[in-house]
Amino acid sequence: MPPSLRALLLALCCSGAFAAPAEHKEFEATLHAPFRAEQADARRTFSLNFSYPGLEQPATVYWKLELLNPEKRIVQVWRGSSAFTGEDVPAQVVWNGRIKGAPAPAGLYTVRMRAILRGVHHDDRHGAVEQDWQIAVGSQPAARMPRFAPLPDGRARRDGVPMAPAAASLPYTVYLANLHSQSNHSDGGGALDDCKGAQDPLKAKYGPEAAFAYARGRGLDILAVSEHNHMYDGSDGTNLEGDPTKAKDLFKAGLASAAAFNATKPGFLALYGMEWGVINNGGHINIFNSDELLGWESNALGELMADTRTPRNDYAALYSLMRQRGWVGQFNHPSHSGQFIVNGVPLGYTPDGDEAMALCEVMNSTAFSVNDSETEKRRSNFEQACNRLLEAGYHVAFSTNQDNHCANWGASYTNRTGILLPNGTALTRDSFVEALKARRVFATMDKGSQLVLTANGKLMGERFTNRGPLKLVANFASSTGKKVAAVSIMEGVPGRNGTVTEVSNLATSTFTPAPGKHFYYAKVTQEDGNVLWSAPVWVTQE
Repeated sequence: MPPSLRALLLALCCSGAFAAPAEHKEFEATLHAPFRAEQADARRTFSLNFSYPGLEQPATVYWKLELLNPEKRIVQVWRGSSAFTGEDVPAQVVWNGRIKGAPAPAGLYTVRMRAILRGVHHDDRHGAVEQDWQIAVGSQPAARMPRFAPLPDGRARRDGVPMAPAAASLPYTVYLANLHSQSNHSDGGGALDDCKGAQDPLKAKYGPEAAFAYARGRGLDILAVSEHNHMYDGSDGTNLEGDPTKAKDLFKAGLASAAAFNATKPGFLALYGMEWGVINNGGHINIFNSDELLGWESNALGELMADTRTPRNDYAALYSLMRQRGWVGQFNHPSHSGQFIVNGVPLGYTPDGDEAMALCEVMNSTAFSVNDSETEKRRSNFEQACNRLLEAGYHVAFSTNQDNHCANWGASYTNRTGILLPNGTALTRDSFVEALKARRVFATMDKGSQLVLTANGKLMGERFTNRGPLKLVANFASSTGKKVAAVSIMEGVPGRNGTVTEVSNLATSTFTPAPGKHFYYAKVTQEDGNVLWSAPVWVTQE
């Protein structure tokens, strides 16, 4: 690290700072539903966990767990409630594998959780959290999948291993990414032996250089360090004594550290960007390729603590700026309601936003995990919110990240975002951004598995007009021999603001869509319960 950069970081990290719980003041509820029964007698335990960092008054969490049979009918319901002060509150439900006293018939079931917090706001309720996971009951044959060899990956290229694509493959190389994490340039970077949540801004031990080196050492090809854009003043609120020059210089130092790392570590991409926005009546957006620090806060002298002013919670204005600048973004851990509001509409659509926003986080491991063995069980599913964005008209692909605030970048679980680059293309910020703009992306909970959807031979992410039959193929590959338990081809209509539904449970499906606009994506559940999501294709049927 250059002496000037070291001095800058020392000055910033040792200046006055404020605690950082406010940025994470939201209700989090997670569900872990083992895909297979843990006991020979078919029993299994469903684990729920509830938290609310920075909760200011006691409340009560109410939850409901539903078991749906393969025909999607509710066959069993559990309910519960717990006094809640904001600290983690676990709950467990043991299911004996029986329905109305008889063994449950074999098949793929769904476990659905709905949790709500009461006693926090004037209306005595907080936004509900909903998520569901598939489970397997009994034995069933593995799904029939088309022959598809794994695409070459970035790790093999770095290690010099020849990885020519097989005949049944595609001319792309997969790079595995974690596109959401923090370091001590905001509220991340806490040492694992002393990391209990968000860190005080600019105070933790580890910065972006440590994050990049750690992620590369753990086998990742890409790490995005995405710092909260409003914490460069050293506070979670507004620091009236903040120095705008130091704030802007710190952001520039982060960009420089990523560039320096990339210059000496070819085959790995260090990304330094920002997580724009706040949770309260807002929503977080990652911006991956901005060289400008965006913000809305000023110090007591009225000096902007950023390079470019962006009004707080004005998502329409942000999308317009992003489109003008050519920046690409990701909806981070989107909520069903109350976030990304445009003209009073949550998850509201704008043409500028459609152009700028390329990704939606569909599943994340918990942000404050200290697990470094890839075995974290607390995870959140945001597929329903991502589907609402797709139905609103957004052309987004799915990503899955870890939002690491502790020094375990990419190591809390095996989930990764797969980025497809044409074979022979160097991994750079420009080629990464090009792949995102083309939506050549898949999300996987298993770093050893890949999922690529094709439509009449066209690659996922494409938009095209079709006549006659449409052939969708969910191309799945596993380098570790994993099998597929279930396939879902999901269908929706952009701009309808309706419901995404399953149109087929076959990996190869041929049908003629109704005239009009459609999107389709593939969802695959492995025999171990890990899920993969392809990017959609967008089809206008004539």
